[in-house]
Amino acid sequence: MRGKRIQSIVTAGRWTLPAVIIICIICWIGAGLLLDVNYDISTSYTPLGALSTVLNDLPTIVNKLGSFALYAIIGYILIEINNVFGIIRTRASAQTVFYFLLISACPSMHLLYPGDIASVSYLLALFFLFRSYHRHQSSFDLFYSFAFIGFGTMFFPQLVYFIPLWLFGIIKFQSINIKSICAAIIGLSFPYWFLFSHAYFYQDMTLFYQPFIEMVSFEAIEYRTQMPIWELATLVYLFILYIGSAVHYFRKGYQDKIQTRSYLDYLLVVGFFTFVFILLQPSQGINLFPILLINSSILTAHLFVLTHSKASNLFFIFTLVSLVILFFFNLWTLL
Repeated sequence: MRGKRIQSIVTAGRWTLPAVIIICIICWIGAGLLLDVNYDISTSYTPLGALSTVLNDLPTIVNKLGSFALYAIIGYILIEINNVFGIIRTRASAQTVFYFLLISACPSMHLLYPGDIASVSYLLALFFLFRSYHRHQSSFDLFYSFAFIGFGTMFFPQLVYFIPLWLFGIIKFQSINIKSICAAIIGLSFPYWFLFSHAYFYQDMTLFYQPFIEMVSFEAIEYRTQMPIWELATLVYLFILYIGSAVHYFRKGYQDKIQTRSYLDYLLVVGFFTFVFILLQPSQGINLFPILLINSSILTAHLFVLTHSKASNLFFIFTLVSLVILFFFNLWTLL
């Protein structure tokens, strides 16, 4: 242990994940005691009209516990994705560690928003998309992948703009054929069959039309009012991690398998698209951040688990110190 760098001790330690979970709980409790955050998603579309009312009427503590449980599910899925696809070449939980730390550093995200539910759909869709890699019988995988995307659009309609990236993924992973395309179309529309039935049964077709209206609605860009200072600071921090991860990948990517490089290429493209999306629609930042944090956690974990140089160790220390500063800065801006 004395001869190891801090980076190796933290990323490879068996007690790192339990320690981070305890730290996250402390951060959530501390932020909850200091902040009095008003919860309101009345302007956010949800498929069942009563859902927004239910979430608004929930006690804050119940709402926070719900969001914490949702993030815990995402953390578990991140571990399973690495175990199945071997993105980090070890059975590592570092991606979950970074995801929990990043979420904890953003107190405004400790509440449950439609984008949180959409991020679970996004991650499950990503799992089945990765599983379709070089599979001739990829119809079932792509059906499930696009079905989860469709389900996510019912809570966050703007998720539909990730569909071209999914089509790019099908081509890149060489799983495209007539059957897979048909399965993708059926999967994408599958959740809306139930939404249409619900709207028709209750004679309220606006429930069915509303997500399509939201999909083509664009707000004028106004960073002063639409992007709080904590979002801007967090976005800059995540972009620094993104650049560091991209530089590492382009320098050392040849050490990974071809399949792993395809996954990482795809995550870099999706990550860049998400940054651009937030800049073009800053009002949707709170719903896009959970997706951005998923990509950032995987890429950051790949960077720090597989590098052992002095420079990477210094960058790791800088990342942790900056994350602590970011947490207190975000907390201070919300007081």
